[in-house]
Amino acid sequence: MKKIACIVPYTFLPASSGGQKLIAGFCEYLAAETELHVFGTPENDVALAKNYSLFPSLKTSQLRYADLSLYFKLKKQITEQKIETVIIEHPYLGWLGWMLKKSCKVQLIFHTHNIEFERFRSIGKNWWRFLKTYERWSLQKADLIFCITEEDRKGMIEQLNIAESKCILVPYGIKQQTIPANKLETKTSVCKELQIDPSTSLLFFNGVLNYKPNLDALQVLLNKITPLLVEQKLNYKLLIAGRHLPLQYNSLKDWNSKHIIYLGFVDDIYRYTLAADVLLNPVVSGGGIKTKMIEALGLNTSVVSTISGAAGVSAEICGEKLTIITDGDWKSFAQGIIEAATKPSTDIPTAFYEQFSWKKIIQKLMSVLGK
Repeated sequence: MKKIACIVPYTFLPASSGGQKLIAGFCEYLAAETELHVFGTPENDVALAKNYSLFPSLKTSQLRYADLSLYFKLKKQITEQKIETVIIEHPYLGWLGWMLKKSCKVQLIFHTHNIEFERFRSIGKNWWRFLKTYERWSLQKADLIFCITEEDRKGMIEQLNIAESKCILVPYGIKQQTIPANKLETKTSVCKELQIDPSTSLLFFNGVLNYKPNLDALQVLLNKITPLLVEQKLNYKLLIAGRHLPLQYNSLKDWNSKHIIYLGFVDDIYRYTLAADVLLNPVVSGGGIKTKMIEALGLNTSVVSTISGAAGVSAEICGEKLTIITDGDWKSFAQGIIEAATKPSTDIPTAFYEQFSWKKIIQKLMSVLGK
């Protein structure tokens, strides 16, 4: 069985954000096919690590990204465990990967979640040029790069001068492998909990709400899209979930009369995504794949998204469940919501699960990694 080490530079267990869920799912399913050792931070809940060993090797502070002692610590463990391949989440520890590759003679892989310099440029960080130089250097030292979207794969080849043969598409995965049978039952339960008529169309938006791309999307929902939905007299409730909503929004109480309910942070995001008729994804910045959209489609929930928000997902494999609208065309976005909420329901094609279930993703990946 192939021996692999995965280095994760931040806490991911328990997993709540899209990036954390990506790492947790990737490690869980990779561990079913390999002997996996994960090196992470002390805050991880070790009890949630399924079928792999999890070592609290990295420091808690931001200094871990420049901690030279980490190299000596991991070199010792990689040598003792006879690790053959090292996978590093994100390119920020590129220096560490390069040193381990040289000294331990291991295969070096970076598992990327975005083109990082593009993400930071899109949210206005002026140091993106420095990051681009470092990101290019790090990725060029790798033997393979796992790219989360085809757009990222092409971007790395064209913008960062990475050899095409190194760039492998490894999309965000979901545990779901078939259409869920309890969607209507779950909607009925959520409507009863929130005192909503079950005939009402449930719209859903979620995300960490102090993250600029998500906050910008929320402002679009409040100021651009909601007035259009009210004008068209759609029978709906828009449920908004997520932590860190800025205080000036006053828990969206002023928007209750416009069919908006703020749920705050919810432990079971799966339940509300399953209950929803339509997930809204009016995101126009931030880069990478929008994991909440993949999860919603896997739960047979319709999605209306901007072009930017739909990066990494082919409309062809989603049938009628995915509606993609030009960035900034909010009138068409609102019309897309109305159509998705009122037209007869169809199911997500089985081809979707072939591409996005973790089980299928890792099975394909093992043909690249070898047993």
